[in-house]
Amino acid sequence: MSDINKSKKDAEKGVEKNFPQNQEVKLKLEIETLKKELEDYKSKYLRALADYQNLEKRVIQEKEEVRKYANSLLILDLLPFLDHLDKAEIFIQDRGLKMIKNNFFSLLKRWGLEEIEILNKDFDPLLAEAVELVEGKKDNMVVEVVRKGYLYQGKVLRIAQVKVSKKTIKN
Repeated sequence: MSDINKSKKDAEKGVEKNFPQNQEVKLKLEIETLKKELEDYKSKYLRALADYQNLEKRVIQEKEEVRKYANSLLILDLLPFLDHLDKAEIFIQDRGLKMIKNNFFSLLKRWGLEEIEILNKDFDPLLAEAVELVEGKKDNMVVEVVRKGYLYQGKVLRIAQVKVSKKTIKN
């Protein structure tokens, strides 16, 4: 056998001996690549799951806001009726009418309506509208409530209309 053929056969044997080692390296590389892909897919899945859960929370919150807004519109439409009951109670002085008004207000209160307590307090333009200035001992005190104001779920639904005192200087 010639030296060239012998070298060729020796080289082929060397390749055959290294073949399992080359195959093993390829498989390890492929396994690492698959692990990275798996982590990438897992990361994307968890991110998509978190996005979906956030979307669900946001939709629930938006539905609640729409419900509150719709309720506030309904309650706002009912306030003139409550105003009329207040005025009727003053003039008629009937226990039955007072009971009806109190029950009606209790119902609205359960839904989150609160009367703004402003009489004999400092005037706050965020809670009340001054419809008249009257003489008084102190400046900027609410001396009379012309139309009651209300809060709904802690937010101003309707501002009160009030008379505000203005201190007069006597010479």
